[in-house]
Amino acid sequence: MNADDVDAAKTAMLAALTPAVRALPAEADWAVPAGPLEWSCRETAAHIAHDLMAYATQLTARAADTYLPLDLTIRPEATPAQILQIAATSADLLSIALRSATPDARAWHWGPTDPSGFAALGVNEILIHTSDICAGLAIDWFPPPPLCAAVLSRLFPYAPPGDPADVLLWCTGRIALPDHPRRTSWTLRAAGD
Repeated sequence: MNADDVDAAKTAMLAALTPAVRALPAEADWAVPAGPLEWSCRETAAHIAHDLMAYATQLTARAADTYLPLDLTIRPEATPAQILQIAATSADLLSIALRSATPDARAWHWGPTDPSGFAALGVNEILIHTSDICAGLAIDWFPPPPLCAAVLSRLFPYAPPGDPADVLLWCTGRIALPDHPRRTSWTLRAAGD
């Protein structure tokens, strides 16, 4: 996976959520739980931004053995539209970091992780949490199957066969599949070559 995949995931996120920030401008609308999560839609959008920023920072710094002690703080007065803009900007920063990284670059994500691993992590965060927010806001949206298939291949090699969007949601504990109950925990594989 690469920066183009992060860009495509960001575009999908914006296509799904931009109409929601225009149609539902009141802050209370984003205070509802994001699908199966305990976080609100607002908190989940901020989480997307945080993780993408962290991945960009890790990769740019080539942090070798731990996560850098940094957190993204979004001010309480930020509107849903502003938080979505911050998430999109964080995706752009990850894309820039990926485009500037050499293929042999490594940074910490529970082990030495290459640029494709950070791209997959970013796409995964965008897709699953956009799905969570859409569920909370009653928006009919599913992650794009080609991006889901790429994430599954890179991060979830044990994934069962099936529709890539459904399988990704199953791998991350969002839904059950036929013959596969909903998961309560999971492991993804970003580190390693």
